Amino acid sequence: MAPRERKKATPATAPAPATAPVPSARHGALSEVRIHGLGAIDDVTLDLNPGLTVVTGETGAGKTMVVTGLTLLFGGRADPGRVRAQGRAGVEGRLVLPPDSPVWARAAEAGAEADEDGSLILARTVSAEGRSRAYLGGRSVPVGVVAEIAEDLLAVHGQTDQLRLTRPAEQRRALDRYAGPAHLELVEAHRAAHARWRQLAEDLERRRTQTRELAQTAEVLRRGLEEIAAVAPQPDEDTALDAQATRLGDADALRGAADEARLALVGDTTGDLGGGEDLPQDATTALAAAQRALAASGDPALVALAERLGDVGAVVADVGVELAGYVADLDADPARLAEVLDRRAAITTLVRTYADHGAGVGGVLAWAEDATDRLSQLDVSDEALEALTASRDAARAELRELSERVSAGRTAAAEGFAADVGRELAGLAMKTARVSFAVTTDLESPGPEGADEVALLLAAHPGAPARPVHKGASGGELSRVMLAIEVVFAGADPVPVMVFDEVDAGVGGQAAGEIGRRLARLAGEHQVVVVTHLAQVAAFADTHLVVDKAPDSGAGVTATDIRAVAGEDRVRELARMLSGLSDSDTGQAHARELLAVAGQPQ
Repeated sequence: MAPRERKKATPATAPAPATAPVPSARHGALSEVRIHGLGAIDDVTLDLNPGLTVVTGETGAGKTMVVTGLTLLFGGRADPGRVRAQGRAGVEGRLVLPPDSPVWARAAEAGAEADEDGSLILARTVSAEGRSRAYLGGRSVPVGVVAEIAEDLLAVHGQTDQLRLTRPAEQRRALDRYAGPAHLELVEAHRAAHARWRQLAEDLERRRTQTRELAQTAEVLRRGLEEIAAVAPQPDEDTALDAQATRLGDADALRGAADEARLALVGDTTGDLGGGEDLPQDATTALAAAQRALAASGDPALVALAERLGDVGAVVADVGVELAGYVADLDADPARLAEVLDRRAAITTLVRTYADHGAGVGGVLAWAEDATDRLSQLDVSDEALEALTASRDAARAELRELSERVSAGRTAAAEGFAADVGRELAGLAMKTARVSFAVTTDLESPGPEGADEVALLLAAHPGAPARPVHKGASGGELSRVMLAIEVVFAGADPVPVMVFDEVDAGVGGQAAGEIGRRLARLAGEHQVVVVTHLAQVAAFADTHLVVDKAPDSGAGVTATDIRAVAGEDRVRELARMLSGLSDSDTGQAHARELLAVAGQPQ
């Protein structure tokens, strides 16, 4: 069967050349996403450009499936109810990342490799039974690995996806980023100081509560170190003793072998056998006779061989001298043999007691080194506990001083941050909303990030009490608060890809245009994908994708098609969004006016 042809949403404008600067891809960007078998989507490929991409279409056409697909691709929860009838859904994406992106290091740890063009390929599949698999750089990986990478790549902001904003820890991190690099360095110093203090405090508590057990352990270690020190083994001494014991134990046999070989090579040079006996001819005598005979022949070839025999004779003589030295040095003293055997037995006992199997003396020495280190941590004497208490108190004092400085930095930054977010909200149909930070400090119970609990509060209208933002805002308001924060952090947030799902819900008129303007500003530093139903927002897009319902001629069911629009096609789509009639002259005139306004310098 022929492969199914994939529908492709061709970009309305050509992508920037590879050599051209791409502002929104500074930290990375998605260049292509393929979605198949997900919800109403049969099989489409989206070519995503840097900048602002908007996704529009009729209600129920499947716009949300684009967001669902991106969320699934980056480790989101797999919902088998979204899988089409064929039984398997999948999303594939191509990431373009700078060489210094931290994502590359994590991907390499997972065994992923870059594609031929230097991009990183992600993929995710979900079956109708709920089974899910993730792939990174051609390797199957746990979904958790992709989700971990997504923390540095993607932020999804929608009606029900405001998780980052609702977490107090994330609100504290946002405030720290706003306070600036010097403050972030202070927070890092606090984190290190907290780790030191906790380690000292836990060590002191352990020594105090486990005095008896630690003392017993320390005594065992001391006894072992004393036994080892009494023997004082040297590296590789066991091997040397084995060789020495063998030589001492077999001295007579070794002497006989060496003497026999020496006599065969050079004869009796000691006179021990007497001069009157007939001795067999030795090798040096035979070689000398052969050399004289050849040298006397006068033939050049034989003379050359005589010279070579002279060299051989010299080697044989040297070996004879060395054998004589070996015999002279050979010690057959039984007392020395007993001494060596006793030393070897003592070392063998140490090896059996303190070394792993086969480790020898090296294992004993390693145990002694480790025991010395452990013993320094098990000292429960009054002097040791007093010294450790002093170290803990000094670390606590340092931590408190850092906590106070971190808290002061957050308190100072909170007012400015809230004011900046409030100014952004004023242009997002939330003019009367008031944003503030509640910084609660408990210097007696600091955590790694400081002694502060930070809460982002929102008073949605005059007279309303300031409440935690996820409790005091509706879904649309929460999305706009998130948008306002992202705009404030446009140049600082390292997340390269941001997705907003209908952040303009419940907004219209001038406020809608302001949302589009702010999203366009955000897209100067990030790749931004927005699902919207407002023409005022869509007019600011660099790439405009339209989701259409299209009959599936094969199965007779509704399917989704995604196409990129530009020129007059885009004007007609904006007119449809404005008036519900794509061919309305009034609607088209208004659409051209929106495009003209959006095209003006920001």
